Amino acid sequence: MFHITVHSQVSSVPVIGIVMGERGLISRILCAKFGGFLTFGTLESGVVSAPGQPTIKDLLDLYNFRSIGPDTKVFGIIGKPVGHSKSPLLYNQAFKSAGFNGVFLHLLVDDVASFLQTYSSTDFAGFSCTIPHKEAAVKCCDEVDPVAKSIGAVNCIIRRQSDAKLFGYNTDYVGAISAIEDGLRGSHNGSSAGASPLNGKLFVVIGAGGAGKALAYGAKEKGARVVIANRTYDRARELTETIGGEALSLADLENFHPEDGMVLANTTSIGMQPKIDETPIPKHALKHYSLVFDAVYTPKMTRLLREAEECGAIIVSGMEMFIGQAYGQYERFTGLPAPKELFRKIMSKY
Repeated sequence: MFHITVHSQVSSVPVIGIVMGERGLISRILCAKFGGFLTFGTLESGVVSAPGQPTIKDLLDLYNFRSIGPDTKVFGIIGKPVGHSKSPLLYNQAFKSAGFNGVFLHLLVDDVASFLQTYSSTDFAGFSCTIPHKEAAVKCCDEVDPVAKSIGAVNCIIRRQSDAKLFGYNTDYVGAISAIEDGLRGSHNGSSAGASPLNGKLFVVIGAGGAGKALAYGAKEKGARVVIANRTYDRARELTETIGGEALSLADLENFHPEDGMVLANTTSIGMQPKIDETPIPKHALKHYSLVFDAVYTPKMTRLLREAEECGAIIVSGMEMFIGQAYGQYERFTGLPAPKELFRKIMSKY
């Protein structure tokens, strides 16, 4: 569709090029960049004349539609599902505040390799990468940061403007581990003075996907003893063979309590909207943990966190990881310092 609208500029033939549905949202927003004659918006959310229509308010306030032009850099979050992500809310407001000519979109993607090959122009300058594509994205990059390579997952991809090569990074582990350390210290100042409070702790990770790998790596780097619990035991075992530690099936976690004061980190999508009544571990098993972290941040207070708090554990929301990992991504996207206070102000509303 973008090829058609760009060609229409050359031939001076006005073209309205729009794709329907969730996948077509980018065509409704990026028409302003690629030469589409106009787009459609709805006055009221949910009251649409065609599937995928954004509200006029979102077009103007969220996506800064009137500021989008041929030189606007395009960024987005690649995932499936992806509509729940708050990333566009965060980055678009930050771009606008900094006067940075960029727009950030939801990108519903089935196959990350195919997507990156299709959208290979330097107009598409960078991507956040979420479930389930973090591991597959490693193979799509021309170069991968050593830390991301060690983890085996990337959550940030930058396309170099000079030659369109893709560079992969992982900012998940910094965001999550810093949030957990702050929780154990009882602060949110990000101070790293002194030994990590994770040193010597038994750190239980639920999930062996991209986020699980990042947290396991980060915890190991901080001196924690790592346990990986996964629905598929073989995947947990494969991860522990790489980083060390003990592997469990998720079902075994209910009766796993070799000591008190452990740290639990859920890196799966269990409990994420719309399945907010789900939890990866029974409530009675949570009494053995001093801190429980949940990477899910929609909703902010998951069932896992609510029950952990009722059991007396310190709880750390996935929102803290989301904000923390976004610092590094924003700086790579823009080359500007991350507006940390603005990020927290924006996300305090959700």
